[in-house]
Amino acid sequence: MRHRCRVPKLGKPADQRKALLRSLTTELIRHGRITTTLVKAKAMRPEVEKMVTLAKSGTLAARRQALGYIYDQNLVHALFEEAPERYGNRQGGYTRVVRTVPRRGDNAEMAIIEMM
Repeated sequence: MRHRCRVPKLGKPADQRKALLRSLTTELIRHGRITTTLVKAKAMRPEVEKMVTLAKSGTLAARRQALGYIYDQNLVHALFEEAPERYGNRQGGYTRVVRTVPRRGDNAEMAIIEMM
């Protein structure tokens, strides 16, 4: 039974799922808005929230944790520079998921996830 199992499996083994979420998180922070499937957008939302929360704290330990997760070092530096002034008074809810039209080939539910 999968009662209260909160990790969406995404049909992938754990290592592939972790790499997928890391790359999606990196690209969302880089571009500010990406289009992906609804399930992937909902799965990556907590990861992005954690990275922004780390950036808001701004400590060296938080920076090292973010460097261990996000692929681009310059992107981490930019996130730690802009996050405190952009999200300083907000207590969460840094992303927005908006549903769009289904994908043409397989009718998968698509969504746009963006940084607010």
